[in-house]
Amino acid sequence: MTIEAILKADIQKAIRKNFDILVEDILLQPTKKEFDGFYTFVTFALTKATRRAPAEIGQLIAADLEANSTIVDSCNVVQGFLNISLNDETWLKLFAEILSDPNYGDSPANGQSVMIEFSSPNTNKPLHLGHLRNDFLGDSLSRILKACGYDVVKTCLVNDRGIHICKSMLAYRELANGETPESSGLKGDHLAGKYYVLFDKEYKKQIGELVESGMTAEEAAKKAPWILEAQKLLLLWEQGDEETVALWKKMNNWVYDGFNQTYNQIGVSFDKTYYESNTYVLGKDIIEEGLQKGVFFKKSDNSVWIDLTGEGLDEKLVLRGDGTSVYITQDIGTTELKFADFHNDRYLWVVGNEQDYHFNVLFAILKRLGRPYADGCYHISYGMVDLPSGKMKSREGTVVDADDLVNQMIETAAKRTQELGKIDDFDSEEATALYHTLALGALKYYLLKVDPKKRMLFNPEESIDFQGHTGPFIQYTYTRMRSIMRKAEQSGIEIQTPPANYELHQVERELIYTLSQFPLRVLAAGNEFAPSVVSFYMYELAKVYNQFYAEVSIFADSDPVAVKFRIALSKVVSETIHKGLGLLGINVPERM
Repeated sequence: MTIEAILKADIQKAIRKNFDILVEDILLQPTKKEFDGFYTFVTFALTKATRRAPAEIGQLIAADLEANSTIVDSCNVVQGFLNISLNDETWLKLFAEILSDPNYGDSPANGQSVMIEFSSPNTNKPLHLGHLRNDFLGDSLSRILKACGYDVVKTCLVNDRGIHICKSMLAYRELANGETPESSGLKGDHLAGKYYVLFDKEYKKQIGELVESGMTAEEAAKKAPWILEAQKLLLLWEQGDEETVALWKKMNNWVYDGFNQTYNQIGVSFDKTYYESNTYVLGKDIIEEGLQKGVFFKKSDNSVWIDLTGEGLDEKLVLRGDGTSVYITQDIGTTELKFADFHNDRYLWVVGNEQDYHFNVLFAILKRLGRPYADGCYHISYGMVDLPSGKMKSREGTVVDADDLVNQMIETAAKRTQELGKIDDFDSEEATALYHTLALGALKYYLLKVDPKKRMLFNPEESIDFQGHTGPFIQYTYTRMRSIMRKAEQSGIEIQTPPANYELHQVERELIYTLSQFPLRVLAAGNEFAPSVVSFYMYELAKVYNQFYAEVSIFADSDPVAVKFRIALSKVVSETIHKGLGLLGINVPERM
């Protein structure tokens, strides 16, 4: 049994003994910092059944716990809050269990499998800051869910077809003069993005000219030569025109190479990649099946719809009158394909909150169709990332490019580290690796520490600070512990837990308590689909360790038992931070 389970059972016994009532669910919460104790039981809910004041209830339970519990040391009651401290023997026993568990924080396999789709870039532009929040969320959730016992499949659906892709192709065809990534010195995804921006500039110019000639802006937007040509290009692609398909393949292959370079740089990978060009025709058979079952209906123009007003949604088009698919048709088919490929128990999509309605519709349709996987579908909705300069726009070329941002972060990490002057003995290769580790740690931590549902403002300079709620602060705390471990090894000091009668320092109790929360936080992060839970815990653990480091002596203590124990504490905290940051996709340097 865990400490929490034992304590809940002891409180349950005390309530039954003193008030002759059985409380099935005992809820514990962390004690507020301003009070003594680690666990708090709130007594207000018992006032009606016991006909006693909350403080009196707390005093009676406290007296019983102090007299009869094998793990409770003392209690204090503040109004209806019973704050509980544990004895040192319990803390030491708990620490010994953590120290001896190489898989601490991991849950056993639960027999459930989950697919998580994330990233999902378009091949008309490179990855940008918004993609990075998506990538880091998806990658971190994959790691956290695996630690929670799930068998995880990471997938990506690449949007490699459609009018937006044809816009880049058209601009390239008309303006490139045979330019290639090699001749331009640009990554392939950057080259495609360049021509997407050039299309938009020429398109707007053409609209302006048509408006000046007397057209309305709305009519001009539909009749501008380049938009008509892009639509023609899409039709040629769908018809399999050899020249069009060849250009599409060439540009997409450049983009894939560029994406892969970025993914390698940021440490993100996938088990399976789906391509919209292979899946956009899927779903039509399912629509026909739904028509036969009465799930869908046809309108007079032969278009197919579903009425979702009963689910609080609207009527939704699922097939055009000419028989062509809409986006929801493709998603229905792709989800069916995923299930056929992997038969997962759950399907997760990491997609921005502007698509909330789309996923509500998709899941409602899958349930109406009676699909076996429908109840396991979930949209991990997240807020957009803003900059001090405002919202990003890809077609206007005002996005923060992912590659540029990572390189900027590496440069800033190098500058900050060199200013501290602590890596004079590093060779150039070790220093370069350190700068990359710090930069990615700062970037990932800053984007993951915010609740995914919240919109956020990204501040690059703030993210790489070595003090405060940042990745580098936690990484630096880790290297401090690794330095202690190296010194202990060089001195021949073996780590060990002290005997049961060892008297702990208060900050040592706090450190063991904080360590004990790690598995609970990992499970909470998995249940809530929120890496921010792990992020905040990492910061909390690093702060408590730094308090421990400041308040007690490690190597200089006259008691060898204390020295060995504090080194053991440092070892376990370092391993927990290593594992916890790993769940965020963040590496740690051994020294800095």
